Amino acid sequence: QVQLVESGGGLVQAGGSLRLSCAASGRTLITPVMAWFRQAPGKEREFVAAFKWNGDVTNYADSVKDRFTISGDNAKNTVYLQMNSLKPEDTAVYSCAATQRPFTSRRAGSYAFWGQGTQVTVSS
Repeated sequence: QVQLVESGGGLVQAGGSLRLSCAASGRTLITPVMAWFRQAPGKEREFVAAFKWNGDVTNYADSVKDRFTISGDNAKNTVYLQMNSLKPEDTAVYSCAATQRPFTSRRAGSYAFWGQGTQVTVSS
């Protein structure tokens, strides 16, 4: 099993920045790809970004491309999501996910392991 713990959420004004962290523990070698998803109130969960450890391959949703950056620290088994130029529509619960599949995916169903989520609120 793999355990994921997110941190770094909070309240920020529009135009500001936040960095989310997702620390993985357990059998992390079986999860070559990690991702961030988000879910706003009354909306479906949506893909944000994914990161493949081997080769640092990344994949972004169009809505966050050029504003968000996903990266990983192998030594710490931690994936980060740097969020810049935040907008009120970025307000959501952000969840970290991991998959045993060897490719980045935008489908939540591809990910077997999930963190508890962290709230990000962007005020206008």
